[in-house]
Amino acid sequence: MSEPIRAVDRALDILLCFTRQTPRLSMTQIADQVGMNKSTVHRLLGTLEKKRFLQRDPDTGVYQLGIRLLQMAYLTLEHNDLRQQVAPFLKKLCEQHLETITLSVLDGADVVFLDVLESPQRVKLAASTGQRLPAYATAAGKAHLAYLPEERVIKILEHGMPRLTTQTIHSSQAFFKEMAQVRKLGFAISEQEYEEGINAVAAPILDAGALPIAAITVTGPAYRLLRDRMHAIGPTIVAVAREITQGLDMQKG
Repeated sequence: MSEPIRAVDRALDILLCFTRQTPRLSMTQIADQVGMNKSTVHRLLGTLEKKRFLQRDPDTGVYQLGIRLLQMAYLTLEHNDLRQQVAPFLKKLCEQHLETITLSVLDGADVVFLDVLESPQRVKLAASTGQRLPAYATAAGKAHLAYLPEERVIKILEHGMPRLTTQTIHSSQAFFKEMAQVRKLGFAISEQEYEEGINAVAAPILDAGALPIAAITVTGPAYRLLRDRMHAIGPTIVAVAREITQGLDMQKG
């Protein structure tokens, strides 16, 4: 590997150190994670900061992701074909169910929101485009994982299944039992598993090989989005997801 390529590889490793669990890191912490000496890390951090991929707190010396990454993320979302194609269907679901509707994709062990349509009701879910949530504890994540090969799901669950609420599924055995139910119904539900007071129901958008491309979720307050209502909403999301899949297949054809 040439020196310029090695430098790019190392810079990307540094950016990948920043996660939901570790959004702010010192130079020492970064050096420990990437296994590089501090002088090399210091030089790379300086370049990343200059290009605004990272920003450094002048008082503490701690780093966090910079505004340039946010700008690039918005650019990606603006030109995401799937997001544009699915938008009318999300609007239809929002008008039908009057709850927050999200479109998400799987990224590692998390789901990432590509689009969010807020509920028109006063009490609603606080969600934003680009937000990441752990797949194992969300309806969207379960809708993805239920249709992936088991060995891949095992690797994802190996990232950890901490109990986020009293309702969180935190054992792989219970999780795989839940996955069988998701495949049987065609949709997944989450009852206050990620956050107290929030319920959600989701269905996957599948490709021609029956693998998940994305997931559509209806989310709302638990007192309003009761289990019976989620089971009534589920088939409507499945129908929309299938319609989207058919449209994508026709475009490819």
